[in-house]
Amino acid sequence: MHFAGSMRHSTLVELADRYGIHLPDALRADWPPKLSATDEKGWFRFQRLYDIGRSSLRTEDDVRRLVREAAEDERAEGSGWLEIQVDPTSYAPRLGGLTPTVELILDAVKDAAATTGVGLAVILAANRTRHPLDARTLARLAARYAGAGVVGFGLSNDERRGRIEGFAPAFRIAHRAGLLAAPHGGELMGPGSVRACVDALGADRLGHGVRAAEDPALLAELAEGGVACEVCPTSNVALGVYPTPADVPLRTLLDAGVPVALGADDPLLFGSRLARQYEVAREVHGCSDEELAELARSSIRVSVAPSDVRAHLLAGVDAWLADDPSLPNPPGQPPRS
Repeated sequence: MHFAGSMRHSTLVELADRYGIHLPDALRADWPPKLSATDEKGWFRFQRLYDIGRSSLRTEDDVRRLVREAAEDERAEGSGWLEIQVDPTSYAPRLGGLTPTVELILDAVKDAAATTGVGLAVILAANRTRHPLDARTLARLAARYAGAGVVGFGLSNDERRGRIEGFAPAFRIAHRAGLLAAPHGGELMGPGSVRACVDALGADRLGHGVRAAEDPALLAELAEGGVACEVCPTSNVALGVYPTPADVPLRTLLDAGVPVALGADDPLLFGSRLARQYEVAREVHGCSDEELAELARSSIRVSVAPSDVRAHLLAGVDAWLADDPSLPNPPGQPPRS
């Protein structure tokens, strides 16, 4: 899930009113907005709406509120671990610079985890529309905080911009620091984008990656290499990547043995959080209880959660599947009776 995209809609409206930010109808009366990003004009509109949300975060208290509410919402959905991706560059001018911004976010994450019981970690992400040298700066910053709340390094924004290979030096810095490599790829562009993320950037996980379904040989490589895809069904449909939820190739990825982690991407713009992605898997793709449980296990296994947290969460999935009150209950869910 993206940082500003995790914001509650009600929080955006409140902050916009406080700071005198004009919200277009798509972010007020007509929320959630009708989006399509399969061409540059559509992506520009999507990015403009996202940037409005990002611009509402102006103070330390705003950042802490966003992180706390995101953790509370995760807990309410039954999730016990959240990896949130953020490009600190956009916030740095208002929050004292890159390093103070990252330290603020990490402190907010630590506080929210203690308050809610939900584990949180940060993936710093570079913007592929900026120069690759900027990405190296962020990679060095991510490496500096490896083991102190930063667990990965990503690459986001319009996939059609920039050459993936140009960002390889930044990802080498992240790899040397032991960080997860989680670039976006295979959403707006096809299998070639996925392959470049794997070959040039050493991707451990792919933001989306769903277009790999168009290349059976690539699917086999992802499965063999254990490269996971972060599949966000409602996002894929909202942005026009696929016309309907049934067209999202979730089954194709699962049948090929590709590790899958379901994600909500940007609830602020798509109007749904994590549980809705599992509802789509059940209602549209016909996933059984056993298959839903395995999807949950897969998301836990490909996370960077500490081993004890993984064990607790996996036990919670087993408890849900077995309906066994003697086993640990998933975080955020009421005790079984």
